[in-house]
Amino acid sequence: MHITVFGAAGAVGRRVVAEAVTRGHNVTAVVRNPARATDLPTGVTVRSGDAADPGDVGAFARGQDLVITATRPAPGREADLVDTTRSLLDGLAGTGVRLLAVGGAATLRTSGGTLVLDTPGFPAELLPIASACQDQHEVYRADTTVDWTYASPPLLLEPGERTGRYRLGRDDLLTDAAGRSAISMEDFAVALLDEAEQPRHRRTRFTVAA
Repeated sequence: MHITVFGAAGAVGRRVVAEAVTRGHNVTAVVRNPARATDLPTGVTVRSGDAADPGDVGAFARGQDLVITATRPAPGREADLVDTTRSLLDGLAGTGVRLLAVGGAATLRTSGGTLVLDTPGFPAELLPIASACQDQHEVYRADTTVDWTYASPPLLLEPGERTGRYRLGRDDLLTDAAGRSAISMEDFAVALLDEAEQPRHRRTRFTVAA
């Protein structure tokens, strides 16, 4: 497959690029600052661009099978996430190129039926990005022009080991027997590329956990 990755210099984006290259895909890594992309795998095509620019999105999607976006706004600019989402959808409208978006866990349901965002004791410092992810998810749900998929991570997403194993869900937060909701970034990338190669969640959301 020919895959363009926006946010390729970020923590998740780097792992997505590495996983895609390992599987033999042709990858174009789009970053705003090429200086941050010097340690991407050999063979990756690095381009300077911005997912918040529909023109860049359309240009870097041309001739591709799939666009993966793993962008995240800077602290204090969480609202930019919605604008970037609209830019991605506008740039891909009419191209026939699929979009796989790394979203947030804020709108997953807990075992009590409450959204993660609304649970008692939710950290105040995370409310801006959680609210932005909620708005982002709504923008995707309202779109009918692009073949999109929204991937929600579990509560804890950190660098770790690639095991190749994960559990798959839809709208409910996945936890283990100890109540922990987590996955390594490496295994999250595995799940994303599995969805890329064998899409099962078109115009809907899925989530994963270890």
